[in-house]
Amino acid sequence: MQVLVLFASIEGQTRKIADFVDAQVRRAGHESTLVDASEKRAVVTFEGYDTVILAAPVHERRHPPNFEIVLTASRADLAARRTMMISVSLGAAFPELREEAQEYLEEMKMRTRLQPDAEVLVGGAVRPSSYGYYETEVLRHAVLRNQNIDPRTQEHEFTDWDMLEDAVGSFIATAA
Repeated sequence: MQVLVLFASIEGQTRKIADFVDAQVRRAGHESTLVDASEKRAVVTFEGYDTVILAAPVHERRHPPNFEIVLTASRADLAARRTMMISVSLGAAFPELREEAQEYLEEMKMRTRLQPDAEVLVGGAVRPSSYGYYETEVLRHAVLRNQNIDPRTQEHEFTDWDMLEDAVGSFIATAA
């Protein structure tokens, strides 16, 4: 099976997730190509791929606009292949915010008309060096309000790697 792992990353956690997925696909005995859609010169082609795994982060309630543009422009190519969408957000890490994280994904699917065969919400990470004052305050008072994590000084990864491995493994098994 030929798998395209197409992703966008802002702070690096989705890149880490895409690398993990790429390695998992290869361990399962399939061919995998990793493409960063956030690179302005990235060439996105679907020829030769029968399966596509997409991954993008949510920031300020949306997936990156350039990623959504690629999805919209590639609607027919994606519809012709087995597709999984991995939506990465801090909200996905907390039970009280998972519904909101799902809404971000639903809104993106409406904007792009993406209809993935599988989707998974994955917790992201806190990276203090990536935030300005506004972002830090939103994180402190809205997203992390009940957590003992200070986004001004403390990095923290919320990705559930076991859950991600299971979700991707199930998708690969059904796609093969």
